[in-house]
Amino acid sequence: QVQLVESGGGLVQAGGSLRLSCAASGRTFSGYAMGWFRQAPGKEREFVASITWSGGSTYYAGPLKGRFTISRDNAKNTVYLQMNSLKPEDTAVYYCAATPKGYMTPITPPWYDYWGQGTQVTVSS
Repeated sequence: QVQLVESGGGLVQAGGSLRLSCAASGRTFSGYAMGWFRQAPGKEREFVASITWSGGSTYYAGPLKGRFTISRDNAKNTVYLQMNSLKPEDTAVYYCAATPKGYMTPITPPWYDYWGQGTQVTVSS
């Protein structure tokens, strides 16, 4: 089992930045690939970014590339999502997820075995 806890969400003005954190506990975090997803009200959960177990490979949803950066610190069992130039349409609950397929960067939810409870990000215009 892997337990995931997100933090760092909040209210920010358009153009601002936030850094989300996802702290993992349980099984060996370093062997897991990690992903970030988000879900806005009335919409399906969508892929944001993913990262392999080593951090050597990342993948982003096309429209978010350049504004969002995923990273991880295996010594701290934590994965991060740096979000810059935030827009009102980035408003959503953000979730982190873990998969034992450590060499991959999956982009769909079924690939992930473990999920956090989510953290709310609200961007005001």
